[in-house]
Amino acid sequence: MAADEFIVSKTDAAGRLTYCNRIFIDYAGYTEGELLGQQHNIVRHPDMPRAVFNLLWSTLKSGNEFFGYVKNITKDGSYYWVFANVTPSYSGSGSDVKDINGYFSVRRKPDAEKLRIVSALYNDMLLAEKAAGTSAAIAAGTKVLMDAVNKTGKDYREFILSI
Repeated sequence: MAADEFIVSKTDAAGRLTYCNRIFIDYAGYTEGELLGQQHNIVRHPDMPRAVFNLLWSTLKSGNEFFGYVKNITKDGSYYWVFANVTPSYSGSGSDVKDINGYFSVRRKPDAEKLRIVSALYNDMLLAEKAAGTSAAIAAGTKVLMDAVNKTGKDYREFILSI
């Protein structure tokens, strides 16, 4: 990605794509028709720890915005990394979590040095998730993540924005 490119997408409350900008379509390698109506996880790379997406969804469903690094897979099987900001969208004029009607995401090119740190952390999380097995994977990955975060004395948001 170029530094001045932004991938933008919107989903409904169930995570189905309702909008994709041209940059997203180009990077993902799908047509707009192939993307719209699909779950956003159509671009989820299998190397992404499940715990990251568990944190993303719990953060969003509580009405807060999420920041994180994400490895996406393209239609042809290649991949690209992004630094993502995802926010809930609300129906009406309120911002009550029960009024969330979708999600808005803007992704940009991640800093290479930060990506090295995140890649190593995600690898450790994946190893823990695989070792724990399906039913305990998210808890195992979350423990690895939170152990790393807690060593810094910051919360997740402060950690991810400061690395």
